[in-house]
Amino acid sequence: MLVGLGVAAALIGFLTKPNEAAGQSSGTTVARTPDGHPDLSGIWQAVNTAAWDLEPHVAQPDVPAGIGAIDGNRIPYAAAALAKKKENYKNRATLDPDGRCFLPGVPRVMYMPFPFQIVQTPTLVTMLFEYAHTVRNIFMNTPHPRGPIEWWMGDSRGRWEGDTLVVDVVHFNADTWFDKAGNFHTEEMHLVERFTPIGTDHIDYEVTVEDSKVFTKPWKISMILYRHKERNLRLLEYECYSFEGPEIYKPIHTP
Repeated sequence: MLVGLGVAAALIGFLTKPNEAAGQSSGTTVARTPDGHPDLSGIWQAVNTAAWDLEPHVAQPDVPAGIGAIDGNRIPYAAAALAKKKENYKNRATLDPDGRCFLPGVPRVMYMPFPFQIVQTPTLVTMLFEYAHTVRNIFMNTPHPRGPIEWWMGDSRGRWEGDTLVVDVVHFNADTWFDKAGNFHTEEMHLVERFTPIGTDHIDYEVTVEDSKVFTKPWKISMILYRHKERNLRLLEYECYSFEGPEIYKPIHTP
């Protein structure tokens, strides 16, 4: 599988042939594809503690301390939803969908502590995640299909605004969390992601979150994605194991 992904990425990289040019909106140098858009191809990773808790938090057993990744530091929950979040946190060892090896959903997959690879063409941006063979496709300049539809990773549709890749994501199910702290959403969630390169090796990643069933107003996640520069680096395989009982772990292969 790894060989196949590597060959596909190499072929696409050969076809796009990125070159260096001055960034239009960032004022920095970014790699570009022949059609003039920033070339986001490469292996990237968030280096923060958002996967454990998006909000600021102190260190705990198996949880590194973090300054948070939310504008304003607190998620604007409605009262009933905040009570459910607290219940999720209390029972996170058994309720966290990640612990049961479900697909992590968006945006959680973007800042889990695993690298991911972006393969880019004019009509499709594909993200290949080391976590459990997860694949995410962003279809460019095409409308969402009519719903209601519920998918683990939602439905992603992209467009370029200057040097920023803007991705509109809808059609979620309600079975994923934002992090290990129990922050959650419903099937009504709507995301707008913005990927803005700031130089050749960094992407400013922002997500605006809306879900009127859970939150009192839209809120924003923001962080930097870092390009891996190690020689001969490639994605490896992380097989998730679901906890089935006191002494039984079962590998789960996600599609």
